[in-house]
Amino acid sequence: MSFNRINDIAASGMAAQRLRVQLIAGNIANSETTRTEDGGPFKKKEAVFKVLPMGTNALGQPFSGVRVAEVATSKDPFISKFEPNHPDANAEGVVLYPNVSPVEEMVDLTEASRAFEANVAVVRAARAMSLSAQDLLRVT
Repeated sequence: MSFNRINDIAASGMAAQRLRVQLIAGNIANSETTRTEDGGPFKKKEAVFKVLPMGTNALGQPFSGVRVAEVATSKDPFISKFEPNHPDANAEGVVLYPNVSPVEEMVDLTEASRAFEANVAVVRAARAMSLSAQDLLRVT
């Protein structure tokens, strides 16, 4: 496998994880948002990854990797809290909060960061191997 293909695969993973981190940050930022433009509480967003099989990119070069196929909205139920004085409380005094668990989001954030770092490590290792191979070719 060529070093360019390795870098392409790692770069696609980094791009996918970067979008995932952005979605997680948005989920955490809106974990208490009870009213959105669409009406109702904020709905958690999740990245759905798709594996790109071995094929060719726009330049006709072999490529495989991963991409975000879609940004899905969670179907988990909202969190109900009895807060009769809240401006978004219904007639029974219940407020619907987003279906976001900040603890779960932090776990997902850690996982996404580590996946991003793993892809960076792949790029660094491929570069080091490429430089070592060039050194070997110069010596012989």
